[in-house]
Amino acid sequence: MTVLFADLVGFTARAEQLDPEDVRAVLSPFYARLRAELERFGGTVEKFIGDAVMALFGAPAAHEDDPERAVRAALAIRDWVREQEQIQVRVGVNTGEALVALGARPGHGEGMAAGDVVNTAARLQAAAPVNGVLAGERTFRQTRGVIEYRPVPAVAAKGKRDPVPAWEAVAARARLGVDVPHRARTALVGRDRELGVLRDALARVRAERTPQLVTLLGVPGIGKSRLVYELWQVAEAEPELIWWRQGRSLPYGEGVSFWALAEMVKAQAGILETDTPGQAGAKLAEMTGQVLGGAPEAEWVRRHVGALAGRGDSAMLGGGRAEAFAAWRHFVEALAERRPLVLVFEDLHWADDGLLDFVDYLTEWAGGVPLLVVGTARPELLARRPGWGGGKPNAVALSLAALSDADTARLVGLLRGRPVLEAGQQGLLLAQAGGNPLYAEQCVQMLAEQRAGEQLPVPDSVQGIIAARLDLLALADKRLLQDAAVIGKVFWPGAVAALGGAGRGELDEQLHGLERRQFVRRDRASSVAGQAQYGPTRLSRRPPGRRSRPGYSWPGPKWTGSPRRLGRLRLACARRCAYIPTGTRSRSPIRPRPPWPG
Repeated sequence: MTVLFADLVGFTARAEQLDPEDVRAVLSPFYARLRAELERFGGTVEKFIGDAVMALFGAPAAHEDDPERAVRAALAIRDWVREQEQIQVRVGVNTGEALVALGARPGHGEGMAAGDVVNTAARLQAAAPVNGVLAGERTFRQTRGVIEYRPVPAVAAKGKRDPVPAWEAVAARARLGVDVPHRARTALVGRDRELGVLRDALARVRAERTPQLVTLLGVPGIGKSRLVYELWQVAEAEPELIWWRQGRSLPYGEGVSFWALAEMVKAQAGILETDTPGQAGAKLAEMTGQVLGGAPEAEWVRRHVGALAGRGDSAMLGGGRAEAFAAWRHFVEALAERRPLVLVFEDLHWADDGLLDFVDYLTEWAGGVPLLVVGTARPELLARRPGWGGGKPNAVALSLAALSDADTARLVGLLRGRPVLEAGQQGLLLAQAGGNPLYAEQCVQMLAEQRAGEQLPVPDSVQGIIAARLDLLALADKRLLQDAAVIGKVFWPGAVAALGGAGRGELDEQLHGLERRQFVRRDRASSVAGQAQYGPTRLSRRPPGRRSRPGYSWPGPKWTGSPRRLGRLRLACARRCAYIPTGTRSRSPIRPRPPWPG
């Protein structure tokens, strides 16, 4: 969880000279603006205390980029306050573990979050410069790739034994929704076949002048963006100029329905965020004139493309969607007719139905032009659109699996700059990475920064990704995974049904859905007669760390009861599955008698 504290500077002394009505007149717009900025970035206002505010990012639902959201919100607050004449502010942001009470009642004085992370955020806020933002170490580590920081002396915080490391946030390296340029740290590992499919698709659209849709599906960190980068390298190496336009769907914010497509239009027209409406309109008119020439539909297309880029009547994006889709398709076809065109829609799992419908429509209706549409998405997209890309002769979906141990070891060696590591160290890194390139990179970075004698912790970014994916599940699916976590590293539907009380038909549907989203996998063979055997995928397990126990590698709740009671619970589940004799006894939950494999 990430906690943000913001406090007005010197307002307590100033309030002594003001009437209560004047104090309220100053604080009310301050509260309203802070709440708007915090909620715009997905934060939750925990409470207002006098002239201070405390907000949470990661409760009641977690997101993998909660630290980035919090820092961006803090910078937005700082920038707004700098424009005001009457107020100044200090902001502190800190990331760490907290106990969250989702049923807390603020009106009764109950706080939603408790833990050292809250106290440290308050201390950072008190030490921040006027109209400045201080971030703690874990926040800095997770956001230094997207936020520019300035080093500052460690904070001598009240109640802390050691000074608290801190960094001052200066600015975002890129605006929301625009990626910092990708930099490949190593050669591509273990994805030659997938890159071959993308390369062949690009060659096919150029040779046959027919649109193609390729969707890269996989869990966070599995390598979707890296494959897009490699395809861009292929396009850049071609002698013929290929237009490349890329946009990302956003998980939060206002006016993001067709954000990815709008970014492509702005890039084609050369529209900058600093452009005035007049300058943007002139650029848009010039671009559409060059692309469409004197075509009869030029003005019609320009109006709809202008609405998409925010330079026209935004009502066109609501009703009359069929007309807007047709105009946008004409625009894309005109671009592709001039030279080969690649459109990359990233993070389609965040896209709303309107954008998904347009991508589907574009690849279905466009024709006679060299157009390659590439989409990246997590498995959650298939939960919303089970038939995504299906039924089309020009569409293919590639599901990216985890890297093999050999490929992961090679990647770790490249990241470390050493082809051979000590056996125990390499085994720990492979277990933590789980075949996920991002996990491997984060673990290697943690290893490089590890102090002597410390155990390698689970990277915060990895914990955030897993927690965010779990929080997106329906309550019934979460309970199923929690029950499975109690059973062990592998589980059977009968045992889960015994714990949760769900019917077998309903349970099978849930397991199938979780398997499609790559939370669980079904083993080909089962150690229980008449029962399918399941386990967590390599990418959904909690990597081993300080708080993991043998037999409890799932990201579910920890067993807090006695070991003997857990042993009895396991035996009860086993007997429900009818494969352990009634007279069997077990004293240890982590060394059960065969055939219990947990």
